[in-house]
Formats: sequence, structure tokens, C-alpha cells
Amino acid sequence: MVQPALDTDRRDGVRRHIHEFQVRFGDIDVLGHVNNCRYLTYLEDARVSMFRLDPVREGAAPLKGLVVARHEIDYKRPLLFRPDPVRVETWVTELRSASFTLAYEIRDDEHLYVRASSVIVAYDLENTRSRRLGKDEIAFLTAYR
Repeated sequence: MVQPALDTDRRDGVRRHIHEFQVRFGDIDVLGHVNNCRYLTYLEDARVSMFRLDPVREGAAPLKGLVVARHEIDYKRPLLFRPDPVRVETWVTELRSASFTLAYEIRDDEHLYVRASSVIVAYDLENTRSRRLGKDEIAFLTAYR
């Protein structure tokens, strides 16, 4: 069961968005660990939580019109079916006028399972092209940088 983020955390002086989730039995492949494509879903769930739920909690509008331009994933250790939740920690590593880069770690208190990054582009859905990030978007993202 996917749960909304409950909190944010600071590590190395950087605010991180925290999204906890349960590994589902359907996420497991025939080798007994989480299938590699499921990690992209975990990252997506964390981004949706960060961009849609966090701003509302802070009294702002959700971030919209953002598309993924690139993903990069390094698998550090197998993640198995388990009763305890795991978390995706997300923060901003680069902020440009029309795009930004997110870093992620999928981990628990003892182990790092995945380190990943995504380049996200601000996108004008009506005109089907990239756009500049707005002041409110930049302010929100800067808090996680």
C-alpha cells in the first residue's frame, strides 16, 4: 500500500522529502526481489507526493506541468518482500530556468537499495513545449536544494 509522505528530513544540511511505502507482493519478480521496473513507479509515487501533496500542506498550489526528461538508476542491493516500510528520500540537486534535477535514495534505516536521479522539465501543456519555471515553483524547489 502506498502511503503519502509524512514528513521531511534534513541530511547533510539538505531538506529531503520523505515518502514511505510498502513493497507489494506484485512488485516481486521470479528471483524473489523487486523487479527493476517497479523502482520507477516508486520514484513516480514520491514525486507526486512531493509536487502535489507537500505544496498543499504548506498552503501553496500543487506543482503542475512537469515532465520527466531523463532517469538514471543505480541498484545498490536487492529489495525483498518485507513487512516493514521502505522510503524514498528526494531532494533537488540542480535548478535551472526551465528544468531541475531530483536525486533519490530508496532506503530503510539500515540499507541503501537504490540511488537515482531524474531531470524534470517545466512544460506548457497548451503549447506543447518547455516553459520557464515560475517564481512559486522555484521557491518551492529551492527549499529542497
